[in-house]
Amino acid sequence: MDETVAEYIRRTVLKIPRDEIKTMLQKWGFLSEAQLQTINFHQIKENISQDVVQLCEENCADIKQAAVLDIIYNHIYSNKRMWSVYQMKKAGDETEVFDITSFKKKFKRRLRSALKNVTVNFREYEDNAIWIRIAWGTPYTKPNQYKASYVVYHSQTPYVFISASVLRSNLPLLCQALVVASNYQDIREIELRSHSLNSLKDIVFKRYSQNFQTYYPRPLQERNVAPENADVRIIHENKNEKERIQRVTLEVFGDGPQPKLEFAQYKLETMFKSDPKMDVLDNKEPFRCLVKFSSPHLLESLKSLAPAGMADAPLSPLLTCIPQKARNYFKIKEKKGLFPGSFVSP
Repeated sequence: MDETVAEYIRRTVLKIPRDEIKTMLQKWGFLSEAQLQTINFHQIKENISQDVVQLCEENCADIKQAAVLDIIYNHIYSNKRMWSVYQMKKAGDETEVFDITSFKKKFKRRLRSALKNVTVNFREYEDNAIWIRIAWGTPYTKPNQYKASYVVYHSQTPYVFISASVLRSNLPLLCQALVVASNYQDIREIELRSHSLNSLKDIVFKRYSQNFQTYYPRPLQERNVAPENADVRIIHENKNEKERIQRVTLEVFGDGPQPKLEFAQYKLETMFKSDPKMDVLDNKEPFRCLVKFSSPHLLESLKSLAPAGMADAPLSPLLTCIPQKARNYFKIKEKKGLFPGSFVSP
């Protein structure tokens, strides 16, 4: 076994929590159950990794097998990567039968026609997700296995989730290979990013409940209340207002958990209004700025603002429409007002 392959396997094993190493190696399937029984999984991780490497040498492991182990690790710990969402588009609405064999061949052929030093590995999962691992090289260097890009493509959908390597120059080539292999004509980033891959899937596949604003806050009516009944009336009005806020919040956000987004960035573009006599602006140029929100769980934080008394209920659609705007990237082109610019994690 090549020394670089042995070192890569050793480092991959070291990343895995010790209590989960055996389970992950069983999912890998490269080592037999009899070989796994020879490993003492209660010793320190460094010794475990050395034992695994020794067994892999007996089985003549290559970079392809090492890459599969890395895919399994990243599938289980997908939240350790930053994921971006891309949406592909066809000229018409025609649907085609997806052929996984043809997809793999076209994808590899397209990449290797432009860059010889690149390794590509695939792994299929039960939810129709195809995980693709790409290790990039240059015309003069071998692929760097430690800075691989990851792609998660769900067949029969236009959505692709990409965790790119530090070499952003390879991204156009990767997108081109995806478009060709999946028989689409265009691909664009919909500027939706998070460490939580499952939350991004919930948003684009509409797997969570969220409604949109139908109610508007109503001010409490002033009444001439007798002093002896004032406390009772106030308590009654406060109770009704709390019930209204809870009802409206439920209608806007739904009763399920919200997808986990950690940062939202809005682009604001609006016309600046000034007194014509002051003649402040000669040219009618729009006023532009960025508005940023951050939270460990942004959508859940927005959901809790009104019940906590920190905002009127319901919240503005400019805040609650984040997932819907992202899903309709190809359908909506805002000309004025606020619209989602990007969503990233710190």
